[in-house]
Amino acid sequence: MRRFLLVDDEINVLHALQRAIRQCGIEEELRVETFADPQAALERSKEVVFDVVISDFRMPEMSGVEFLRAYRAIQSDSVRMILSASTEFEAVMSAINEAEVFRYLAKPWLPEEIGETVKLALERRDQLREDLRLVEELRSQLGTMTPQEQEAKRLEEQEPGITHVNWGPDGSVHLDE
Repeated sequence: MRRFLLVDDEINVLHALQRAIRQCGIEEELRVETFADPQAALERSKEVVFDVVISDFRMPEMSGVEFLRAYRAIQSDSVRMILSASTEFEAVMSAINEAEVFRYLAKPWLPEEIGETVKLALERRDQLREDLRLVEELRSQLGTMTPQEQEAKRLEEQEPGITHVNWGPDGSVHLDE
């Protein structure tokens, strides 16, 4: 299952982007969560791991750059993208560098552009996971993993997601459906 996080202050844009992602031909099950409030999206990202996050560049409460920078501090290995109708390319390029954004998507977008970009983002996510797996394997071979890290790795291989807990704001544990 793949998880997407979409953040934009315009509800209609969120719905259109969600439809475009669902129609881009990804064979796997998709979970797409949308947020008009970037703070709520950050709180949710503390509970659930997302493969791809797409944020609007200009939002009233928090800029897309600020959001993606804060998001990166929570989930550094998710693929981050920025969406903008802005023609301020220097500002957008700065955002790409500051928040380590994978791709820039222009508003309005073409459906085939969204589809291709989403597929590339998922490939990038898979590559990041594989890189992490190889690093852990090397650390294990070199003996630099603690016994706790080795056990967590073994459990994660047997039951993917078992070592990640989705905490609610009140301290409760949320179970995925």
